[in-house]
Order: sequence, then structure tokens, then C-alpha cells
Amino acid sequence: MKTILFVLCLSFSISWVRVSAQSDEAQQLLLNVEKLAQLKKILSNMKKGYEIVSKGYTTIKDISKGNFNLHDAFLNALLQVSPTVKKYKRVTDIIICQSQLLKEYKSAFNRFKASNLFSIQEIKYMEGVYSNLSNKSLQNLNELTIVITAGKLRMSDDERIAAIDRIYNDISDKLLFLRSFNNEGNVLAVQRGREMVDTKMSQKLNGL
Repeated sequence: MKTILFVLCLSFSISWVRVSAQSDEAQQLLLNVEKLAQLKKILSNMKKGYEIVSKGYTTIKDISKGNFNLHDAFLNALLQVSPTVKKYKRVTDIIICQSQLLKEYKSAFNRFKASNLFSIQEIKYMEGVYSNLSNKSLQNLNELTIVITAGKLRMSDDERIAAIDRIYNDISDKLLFLRSFNNEGNVLAVQRGREMVDTKMSQKLNGL
């Protein structure tokens, strides 16, 4: 009888251990399933986050690239010179002014040198003034060439026209100064010529 009870108790204990073990395994399995679901959810959220960031980056990159292309096109357009600028009246006026300046200074300088009414120092001074005006007028012409040549400067039409106006005013001032300088030289030459004539007449009258 005791042997039977012992066997029954032992069988019950073994069964209980097995059931308990199976119950623990089941709980662990449930925990693993729950952790797996949480991990999948985390991975899914991470994927969505990455897609959002990636899409946002691509959008920003595209916008940035689009802005760069637009900006680059704008700058390239500024390198071009429109027919309006090239045909602007002041362009021709500047060239005419420079040509007149060279022509008038050479004519006056040759006349003053040939008159024998000015000293060597005065002739050298005149030569320095004329040389400086000539060089400055050539600088104006070079600047004009750069302004109206495509690919040299990034400027709008308004900026180019403003630059041309400034060059015209500058070279016009030089031409006005040259004419004033030449007039002073002419007046002085006339005065000295008269004085020379008066001196010779006086010498003749005095029998010298």
C-alpha cells in the first residue's frame, strides 16, 4: 500500500514538474513573441523615420540644386550684353570724344612747338599734360570695351548703361579740359606773337 502511494506521489510530482516546466516555457514563449512584436514595431518606426528624413533630404537637395541652377542661369545671363546696351548712343559718343581728344591735342601741340613762342620747359609741360590726357582717355576706351563685351563682367543692362554714362562723363570732362588748356595756350601764343611783332616794329622804328 505504501509502495503504491509512493509511486502515485512520485508520478504526480513528475507530472506537476512537467506541467510547471511547460507553463514556464509557454510564458517565456509569450514574452518572446511580445518582444518580437515590439522589435518589429520599433524597426517599422525607424524605417518610417528614415524614409521621412531621406525624402526630406532629397527634397531639400532638389530645391537647393534647383536654386543653384536658377542662380547660375541668372549669373550667366548677366555676362551677356543685350543689343540695347551695344546700341546705346553714349557708346558712340565716347569713341568720338576719344578720337577728338587725340586729334585736337596733337594739332595744338604741333602748332605750339612750331610757333617758337614757348620755352623748352613749357613745351615739356604741355607734352606731359597731353600724354596724361591721352593715356586716361585710352583707359576710358578700354573700360568701355570691357563693359560692352560679353563674358567680361556680370552686370545687368541698367548697370552697364550706368557704367557707360559714367565713362562718357569722365571722357567728356577730359575733352573739355583739353579745349580749355588749348585755348589758354592759343591766347598766350597770340599775346606773345603780338609782343614779338610790337618789339620788331619798335626796333625798326628806332632803327635797330
